[in-house]
Amino acid sequence: MRAERVFAYGAAAGLLGDLLLGDPRRGHPVAVFGRAAGAVERVLWRDHRGAGALHTAVCAGGAVALGAAAARAVRRSPAASVALTAAATWAVVGGTSLAREARAIGRALAAGDVEAARERLPHLCGRDPEALDADGITRAVVESVAENTSDAVVGALVWGAVAGVPGLLGFRAVNTLDAMVGHRSPRHRRYGWASARLDDVAGWPGARLTAALAALAGDDPRGAVRAWRADAGRHPSPNAGPVEAAFAGALGVRLGGTLAYGGRVEHRPVLNGARGRAVRVADVERAVRLSRRVGLLALGVCAGAGVLMRGRGA
Repeated sequence: MRAERVFAYGAAAGLLGDLLLGDPRRGHPVAVFGRAAGAVERVLWRDHRGAGALHTAVCAGGAVALGAAAARAVRRSPAASVALTAAATWAVVGGTSLAREARAIGRALAAGDVEAARERLPHLCGRDPEALDADGITRAVVESVAENTSDAVVGALVWGAVAGVPGLLGFRAVNTLDAMVGHRSPRHRRYGWASARLDDVAGWPGARLTAALAALAGDDPRGAVRAWRADAGRHPSPNAGPVEAAFAGALGVRLGGTLAYGGRVEHRPVLNGARGRAVRVADVERAVRLSRRVGLLALGVCAGAGVLMRGRGA
């Protein structure tokens, strides 16, 4: 087996493993990393950006170093390298769990059980479920599917293509740190600044690829591109903006608007507002299917790019 094909084969096997097995119920590597990062925070926390930057460097740097050491240990065996890449890919992607949670909420909403949908929503995103009615929950699910297609699938594949196993683990570490400390709570406004900014940088290429593939794979490619160009820059997140706007245009719906996080109300711009309709429960399944198509296309793009990059370097 040629070395430049290791990532392609390993990533494909890892994505297949996620499709067939999903995430483990106990002992998930990301959860283990989260507990370790929490322990580091308890030692380092100060209400200061410098302390937060050190926390980010220790945790994200540790994940990259672990990936590099593991890759170095198996570099002489193509089969072991493929197996390691497959295991790392399976550990860091979360497409199956994303689809499962979104569909569970969609089923509850379709059955008219809004309370069950509220109980399930925190498994998918950090919004305040009690502040949402059925329409608000539906919109939150579609937006979360869009954003997490980039964060939980495409972004990891991009960095895996660039840097192999260290890239896979490093991206997931940065994304997890952002979820843990990158929000604007009083405790983390300064401490989490470095994690949030690093996540913006790491997520930039994956978000643009996700938006492009959503336009390609969606029902309305022109609408997706139109919404992306018109509305992405109005979103407060430099990476969620392109993804959510492209999904809105591809699905022909309106996303964005008022939402609540941690007791804080935000008034975000409406995406695809000029041409989209209100989100319906059936759009949850449409968003999940679009996410699946985007993930498979991203695998092809990133695997091919990895072969080309490593082939030229050989």
